[in-house]
Amino acid sequence: MSSSIVAPHAFRGSFDFDEEARTAHGSASGILARLPHAVAAPANSADLALLVRWAAHNGVPLVPRGAGTGMPGGNVGDGVAVDLMAGFSTFVEIEPELQRATVHPGMTLASLNAACEDAGLHLPVDPSSGARCTVGGMIANNSAGAHSVKYGAMRDWVTALDLVLADGSEVRVARGEPVEQPALSAILQRLVPHLQTHRSAILERWPDVRKNSSGYALREYLESGDLLDLIVGSEGTLALITSATVRLAPIPHCRGVALIELTSLEAAAEVILALLPLRPATCEILDRSLLEIVRDAGADADFPLRPGLEAILLVEMEGDSVGEVGAALRDVVAAVRPAASRVSLAVDPEQQERFWSVRHRASPLIAEQSRGRTSMQFIEDGVVPITALPEYIRLLRGTLARHEMPAVIFGHAGDGNLHVNPLVDTNSPGWADTLETILIEIAEGVARLGGTLAGEHGDGRLRAPLLETIRGAEMVAHFRTVKEAFDPGNILNPGVILPLPGQRPFDALRTFP
Repeated sequence: MSSSIVAPHAFRGSFDFDEEARTAHGSASGILARLPHAVAAPANSADLALLVRWAAHNGVPLVPRGAGTGMPGGNVGDGVAVDLMAGFSTFVEIEPELQRATVHPGMTLASLNAACEDAGLHLPVDPSSGARCTVGGMIANNSAGAHSVKYGAMRDWVTALDLVLADGSEVRVARGEPVEQPALSAILQRLVPHLQTHRSAILERWPDVRKNSSGYALREYLESGDLLDLIVGSEGTLALITSATVRLAPIPHCRGVALIELTSLEAAAEVILALLPLRPATCEILDRSLLEIVRDAGADADFPLRPGLEAILLVEMEGDSVGEVGAALRDVVAAVRPAASRVSLAVDPEQQERFWSVRHRASPLIAEQSRGRTSMQFIEDGVVPITALPEYIRLLRGTLARHEMPAVIFGHAGDGNLHVNPLVDTNSPGWADTLETILIEIAEGVARLGGTLAGEHGDGRLRAPLLETIRGAEMVAHFRTVKEAFDPGNILNPGVILPLPGQRPFDALRTFP
């Protein structure tokens, strides 16, 4: 395709065919990679609209991309990679008195929060890639993070988006505002009758989970009527973002942490359900697989871990004063007894850091003890109802053990969202086939438990082929109706969320040593 691609006439940004630029945009943080045929960096929104019109006319796929921190391959693909950082990395406006900011999609979360810090504000959505990820990327996959149990995911914080549609039209969608632009009205005419006809079936079959970044957000759209809810989490498959207005929240004055030790998985679910009414800021779980690594390495000196634990929870509470936080932590203790084996509290920042050190020290230890194996994130984002969390952990443990693949399990227990890091022997014959077998088995299990494979990272290319396994053929047909209404030519990130014919999860698996 690259030999037939010619840069659009009057395109003001850069349009590169050289191998260095293509290679830089051909891989990301996850395990998938695909070399684009060219890399375009639009200078502004008009330039992006010109690029999209050119792509629509020529049938050239566009792959929007921010910092490349996304895990499941929604930021790599054929066609033209669209760099939405180079010309889109600044503020438009910060309004402290209204607790909101309008930014370009290439602005990083770290830069946004640094600029708002003097006003005592921040965007509280906190993915682990927060130092590098962009606001546009966070919107694209409906990012969340450790504090989502209190603050929700990105969809809860976006109030308006400026977009370029698949035909090159520049439009704006804002929460609570009617759609009046002709291009959007035409989309709604194609989409709304179908969704309203199937409204009851869609809502009845929607996963009962606390957060979800899989598929298109049909439930949220049907309940709100805001197109904004469909765009957030659509991974650049419905429209491309040129600016976003987001709400901001006050930075908490004080924090405290409860470290809760659990000797059974059933106790974990019981404790989490007891904690949720208290509105914890975090409710993180560290499974025994991770605890054993830390304890066996003697890296738990700051807080010795007792043997026999199934998991620990790290529960953070926020408040305006030390006294308020202390009272909140006492409420935590009262709520979790007698299900918890032991509860330890920390209000002092140094003691809080000792508690969190159990988690922070795990990552380098995992790397040290991998013994030639490679950590691969391919079942890293499943989410289930809280009541199903014990069974989900057993599913993960059992499936991985059956395939003799060590792994660590941790994540956002307050949302039922677990991260799993399997350690893969890439020298083993057929290892890639084993990955696909494990992924399919986990997908089938998650479907039985009423969950999805993507709590906060999105489907990307990796999980798109399994969407029907998780959500069913009828729901996927509704998703296709959405895609066809917005992008009938399938030029925006094809193969992401909805698979292309014959697409398999690891088609774009990158090379490992």
